[in-house]
Amino acid sequence: MSTSDIRTVLVEREIAHPPEKLWRALTRPHLIAEWLMANDFLPDVGHRFQLRGEWGGVLDCEVLEVEPGETLSYTWNHASADAAFNLESVVTFTLTPVGKGTLLRMEQTGFRPEQKQAFGGARMGWQQFFGKLEQLLERLD
Repeated sequence: MSTSDIRTVLVEREIAHPPEKLWRALTRPHLIAEWLMANDFLPDVGHRFQLRGEWGGVLDCEVLEVEPGETLSYTWNHASADAAFNLESVVTFTLTPVGKGTLLRMEQTGFRPEQKQAFGGARMGWQQFFGKLEQLLERLD
């Protein structure tokens, strides 16, 4: 399989809040739990953590890159008894100041061609997560 076969979910959304506020929501465990999943995240390169979904699933993650206020990247891996459902991917958030807010770009790469269900689920899931993130940002000081 070549790298050109790997699929990527890309979501971009302009958010009417400054990058610093968005960065807090992306990197503080209690805030991540409100819009994404329960976790033991720390914004330190090499830190291994888990995201625990309400459905009972667990994602094993490792922080790859931290550029405060700009870029956050970590692995997003899900092991399954059925190897076809194993997912090894990388999620990268990029924050770019625009006008009166921030352009938030999320890229999740690593979906194999046969992982159509996981790919479709991620495309839908990230839209829902971003909706929750925007609601959280409205409540944050």
